[in-house]
Amino acid sequence: MPKSLKKSCSAQTSISRYFGGLSSSSSSTQCGIKQNPADQQLLRGKQKLSSDDDFGMPTKRAKLPDKDQQLEDLECGSEDSKLTSSRGGSSLCSSTLEKLKGFTCSADGASSTKCKQEGSAWSAASDQHQITNTLQHAAEEDEEEESQGVTASKQGFCLSMFAKSGGGGGGGGKDAELSPPAESSATSRRSKSIYTPLEQQVIQLKQQHKDALLAVECGYKYRFFGEDAEIAAKELNIMCRLDHNFMTCSIPTHRLFVHVRRLVSHGHKVGVVKQTETSAIKASGANRNNLFTRQLSALYTKSTLVGEDVNPVCRLEDVEEGGLGDVVLDPPDSFLLCVSENWDKLKKQLTVGLVAVQPSTGDVLLDCFPDGSSRSELEGRILKINPVEILVPSDLSEQTHRLLLSIANASAQADDRVRVEKRDSAQFEFASAMNTVTEFYCHAQETGSRSLSSVASLESPVICCLGPLIQYLQEFNLERVLRSESSFRRLSCESEGLILSAATLRNLEILNNQTDGGVKGSLLWVLDHTRTPFGKRLMRKWVSQPLTDPQSISERQDAVQEILQSDSLTLNSVRSLLSHLPDLERGICSIYHKKSSTQEFYLISSSLSRLGLELQTLLPAIQSQIGSKLLRSLLLDTPDLLVPAHSFLKVLNEKAAKLGNKTELFSDLSGFPVLQERTEQIRSVLGEIQDHRRDVRLTLKAPALDYTAVSGQEFLIEVKNSLSSAVPPDWVKISSTKAVSRYHSPFLVDRYKKLLQLREQLLLDCQREWTSFLDEFGEHYHTMKRAISHLATMDCLLSLAEVAKQGDYCRPEVCESQHQIIIRDGRHPAIDLLMGEHNQYVPNNTELQGGGRRTMIITGPNMGGKSSYIRQVAIICVMAQMGSYVPASEACLGILDGIYTRMGASDNIYKGRSTFMEELTEASEIISHATERSLVILDELGRGTSTHDGIAIAYATLEYFIRDVKALTLFVTHYPPLCELERVYPEHVSNYHMAFLLNEPDISTDTDDEEIQPEFITFLYQLTEGAAGRSYGLNVARLADIPDSILHVAARKARELENMVNARRKSKKLLSDVWSISDRSTLIDWLQSNS
Repeated sequence: MPKSLKKSCSAQTSISRYFGGLSSSSSSTQCGIKQNPADQQLLRGKQKLSSDDDFGMPTKRAKLPDKDQQLEDLECGSEDSKLTSSRGGSSLCSSTLEKLKGFTCSADGASSTKCKQEGSAWSAASDQHQITNTLQHAAEEDEEEESQGVTASKQGFCLSMFAKSGGGGGGGGKDAELSPPAESSATSRRSKSIYTPLEQQVIQLKQQHKDALLAVECGYKYRFFGEDAEIAAKELNIMCRLDHNFMTCSIPTHRLFVHVRRLVSHGHKVGVVKQTETSAIKASGANRNNLFTRQLSALYTKSTLVGEDVNPVCRLEDVEEGGLGDVVLDPPDSFLLCVSENWDKLKKQLTVGLVAVQPSTGDVLLDCFPDGSSRSELEGRILKINPVEILVPSDLSEQTHRLLLSIANASAQADDRVRVEKRDSAQFEFASAMNTVTEFYCHAQETGSRSLSSVASLESPVICCLGPLIQYLQEFNLERVLRSESSFRRLSCESEGLILSAATLRNLEILNNQTDGGVKGSLLWVLDHTRTPFGKRLMRKWVSQPLTDPQSISERQDAVQEILQSDSLTLNSVRSLLSHLPDLERGICSIYHKKSSTQEFYLISSSLSRLGLELQTLLPAIQSQIGSKLLRSLLLDTPDLLVPAHSFLKVLNEKAAKLGNKTELFSDLSGFPVLQERTEQIRSVLGEIQDHRRDVRLTLKAPALDYTAVSGQEFLIEVKNSLSSAVPPDWVKISSTKAVSRYHSPFLVDRYKKLLQLREQLLLDCQREWTSFLDEFGEHYHTMKRAISHLATMDCLLSLAEVAKQGDYCRPEVCESQHQIIIRDGRHPAIDLLMGEHNQYVPNNTELQGGGRRTMIITGPNMGGKSSYIRQVAIICVMAQMGSYVPASEACLGILDGIYTRMGASDNIYKGRSTFMEELTEASEIISHATERSLVILDELGRGTSTHDGIAIAYATLEYFIRDVKALTLFVTHYPPLCELERVYPEHVSNYHMAFLLNEPDISTDTDDEEIQPEFITFLYQLTEGAAGRSYGLNVARLADIPDSILHVAARKARELENMVNARRKSKKLLSDVWSISDRSTLIDWLQSNS
């Protein structure tokens, strides 16, 4: 393909200025590119210019005669001389030298190296025949990579230049060949390191989006440049190479979604840059010789994976069979959380505001709350929300920064870590945030949009989060979800939900286990038998935010009971309807953002339509067979809410929608006049081309001749080479083989060019109509979302019923008026399930009365089951208040307002806290928040310090809860003195221990070599009244395979210490008795008893 011979000596800039930092004012003016330090990031791995490099040479051109070559030398020589000094002193950067250590470079001054140039001019003849998408894409690739045939010589030349430092340059290349031997000076040599037009375009895009990895569309590939390429190559495990001035790597277009998801999962922000021009329209325009224009079409982070590029429609069978093993799937929740802090100097109180939005589903959570130095309130909310990305101001407090750091690094795998992005703190100031919010909501014209007055009434810390969040989502074109009134809800409201602190969520393993952070072994794992993705998300909300309203709890229990006991086929039909559904919630939100593909739209709308029709047929059976108020309202409302899906589905051509063919997408064009007119124009041109066959047949005297199509070229006239004399001279040969040649007549050249233009214009028109079509569907978004919410609730109720049926659970009696926890044969649901049927969990009873014995002090041997018991009590309370059945034979529970736990022993390095400090911080939080309607669990408080201090702190804390807070309390301890509180408060405290069998060891009678064996314990795991005298820690030491020699020494030492304590107690008792002697008879009795 011929290239343009145009060149400019001042359009390019010296790359050495980015390396050495030296430049002249004249070169800055001439280069035409604004310099920026950020360019250094993009230019890692580029070539070093020699002192005699040329400015302004085109990257690819036709070979010129020597005379023309010398003229060009004269034209650009002055610029070379001006810039020699500034380039001569520059040195190669260390990172580039490091990359080249492994290469063996050979410089050949006479080696021929081709350079490239994008956007070359088409010749007049080929301009009319070779404009198709295939050839244009190939041309785009050729413009950057046409010199593959001389790769070896090119690399030898380029790398030899890298091997030199300073101004010494390695000449060579085609220009060196063209120059006469006498003209071997600096002014006669030509640079191979000037920017190509594509590189200039990439630099400009990178300056606008410095924090993103840019994937730039180039033909049939997406390419990364500079440091972006090095990062992408490392994360994606693909090859990175030097091309011109930049390191570069590429991925095929059809695998874009795979690689973007991989990069995003590792915490990167990825920008997709696409060509905004089509080949045929560009070829007929005034800028046909220029580079394809490109613009950033989408940005993606962990929380903003919405759009065609990253959400290809996959068949469910592919996922189940593992056919998409290399695709990083979406997490169940992908919340974007924004946090702001407001410090009141007068009250010395910190107020935290947060707004969490899930762009893929449209959920928005708000909250504003006071917090202490430990940030426990914020931590609890973050654990409930489980965000994948957090926005914070740049001046975030040190305590909050440490908390976020500990959360972000909680996972050992990089793709599970939370992405934290710092934004300009000015955006979080109230005045700036309020301006953003006002400007955003005052233009809201949609039905159901949140009004400006309702937003302005929010707390100022919430406004300070909402403003930056709007600005951030506007970068991704996802801000529309923040307009919806129905999507906003408060995260925590004491009147609506049971309070589960961060420590409680962790210690009770509500959402994740403490072993590896996975779901298996947690309460969520036990209860989640949902069939749909949106049902899974709702189940997580139910588990982390149990109810406190008795009526709502009762409605859920009634629904679960009816599902368990009903023999109706209707519920089985509903259960089967929920199986194998796509993620409808994310699908309609993608449509709402106008980022949905035709395949996704058809899948979502057809699923919604099918659900609506099938539920409609079940309405009579639902009305007659189902008695639960909650089930009836869910199933009877849903069909009406799904009615709009039917009309949108009727408009679409199923086959075209599944193939992604937007030109034939709409089955009836009567509602789309623009498309109708464009289709008529195409049909007219096709008619003219078909009518032209008559003239061709007459010309060639071939009555049966017809057009052929080869390699994407249509309407070719194929003539045998033996009959080529009959071909008119003005026909243009397109291609040929040994047997035949293929031509276009002048008429076909003109009409085919027109046809291609109309087809591409039709594509653009279809895209506009498609966007408008999605916008119309988006008007029903809130209705559809409500229907999907009903389906998710139904899915969760079916899941709870399945758990109750399989686990032999009972329906708990929940009483608002009574403050009590009474459980018969309670079991830990997760341990019970993990142990299976053969190793049954030992059930235990629990009885706590708010007006009576409300505190249980639990002692017993290590590993006796104390911690499992207190966890099971708390988990049964959580399950009861979320409306589930519980693992017990009988349960009668009062409504709790919160569950607070202090368990385990671990320091927190990120927060700078020791183990004991962590213990007391959690205890302090419980003391300040617990009420008489709370359940408090304290496991071995005070063990992180000396025995006396630990006992004193544990005693004082427990007494405070008994006397002042009056909460239901389970207190596990190894300190025997705490059991004395039963005598102090007999009406409110009772001692219990985990039962065991003790096998006393035999003591050797040989005093010279006395060996005391540690006792052997058999655990019974049964809660029994009374306190245990010892903890039998040496038994656990033996189970842990501590060497016998150490165990013997420890047993002897334990016996010595025990004897010493007993002797002191005996002496103290004797002294006490002596002081009580008052007469002779008492003295005689004392002597007889101690003789």
